[in-house]
Amino acid sequence: MATEMDVRATWATEWQFEIDDDTGHHVTLDVDEQGGGHNEGFRPMGMLLVAIAGCMGMSVLPILLKNRQQVTGYELHVHGVRAPEHPKVFTEISIEHVVSGHNVQPEAMHRSIELAETKYCGVSAMLGKTARITNTFRLLEAE
Repeated sequence: MATEMDVRATWATEWQFEIDDDTGHHVTLDVDEQGGGHNEGFRPMGMLLVAIAGCMGMSVLPILLKNRQQVTGYELHVHGVRAPEHPKVFTEISIEHVVSGHNVQPEAMHRSIELAETKYCGVSAMLGKTARITNTFRLLEAE
């Protein structure tokens, strides 16, 4: 069965929009001063990078934990490169997964990322239609 979602964007000032979703969450979108805004919120394209970071993290971490990896910390660093011409879509997105823990196995990390990319992260699947997405990881041994 299809999942439906709704958001409402309300124009606030100049280029700024206040966005609410059907779960009661809120975010502000704006552009920087150069673009005529006030730099008081995320840019729409930046939200796509936020979305892929969250989706990959929420896909990878449960797989690692299910495989009994002792994760104590997890960060994702996402970098996007946009096309020079409008509509300036992302052409490249790199995601670095930085995992801290005790004896986290590289094989488990590879498999978790692979499953997130191919099965669980819809944002990655969607953005992958226009951008080359690469995932790398660093494993840090926790004290």
